[in-house]
Amino acid sequence: MKKLVVMSGKGGVGKSTVAVNLAFALKKKGYKVGLLDCDIHGPSVPKLLGLEDVRGLEVKDKKIKPLDVQGVKVFSMGFMLPSRDAPVVWRGPLKHKFIEEALNNVDWGDIDYLVIDLPPGTGDEVISIVQLAKPDGSVVVTTPQSVAIEDVRKAVNFSIHAGVPVLGVIENMSGMVCPHCGKTIEVFGAGGGKKLAAEMAVPFAGSIPLDTSIFKSGEDGKPFVDLDSPSAEIFCKIVDTLLENLEMVQEELKRLQEKAEKAKKEAEKKLEELRKKAGEKKEQ
Repeated sequence: MKKLVVMSGKGGVGKSTVAVNLAFALKKKGYKVGLLDCDIHGPSVPKLLGLEDVRGLEVKDKKIKPLDVQGVKVFSMGFMLPSRDAPVVWRGPLKHKFIEEALNNVDWGDIDYLVIDLPPGTGDEVISIVQLAKPDGSVVVTTPQSVAIEDVRKAVNFSIHAGVPVLGVIENMSGMVCPHCGKTIEVFGAGGGKKLAAEMAVPFAGSIPLDTSIFKSGEDGKPFVDLDSPSAEIFCKIVDTLLENLEMVQEELKRLQEKAEKAKKEAEKKLEELRKKAGEKKEQ
């Protein structure tokens, strides 16, 4: 199982929308997928999938059964709350325990990918996920304007320093096509995400336009990637880029591991030769 975290240093950039649609895009490609909502204080996944009224989940053989949504296994803190309006007032240790339970005691089964939606910032939940899940890669979401870019830069740095390869920066809400004249209107600007990726030497995965069909699909509780729309097509290409980058990262890691193993064997052989020579001199 490969674990992909979707993160951002800024709230309100569409991170949960990207996480949900990444999971369903992977499912459309034939993979077995799980979706874990780790935004403990503000879980958005239930709303985006029309599951905001779900209360409690089945437990079987001491394992929590995630909801099956069109073949995607979904688990969120939102399912465990007594009501939609109930706040979660937890400190760090309880958050860590919840994440540990979500990773180890939820029956994810035999899945290919676990997409993990993280809260904004680089606090307790993000640190716990990196420590416990050891993600294979991160997807960093931003919007074009500089106020978002400044915070997202911190998320990219966190991922790099935590040893989690950045598979791609996604620029969300990047320009809107006017339904009347057909021209692109840069409501929040454009190009900030691509510039950030270039400055920080990480891949740029692509841009998602500001599209009313995306907004409507979220309100209706349906992934927009299942729609027959230009935005869905754009997003599927972004997912292809992320998967290609993940494959390259894993090939490079494999190459480095093989190189390290070879160096270790050569060092052991050299050490054995030195010990043998030392033994011969001692006998003389």
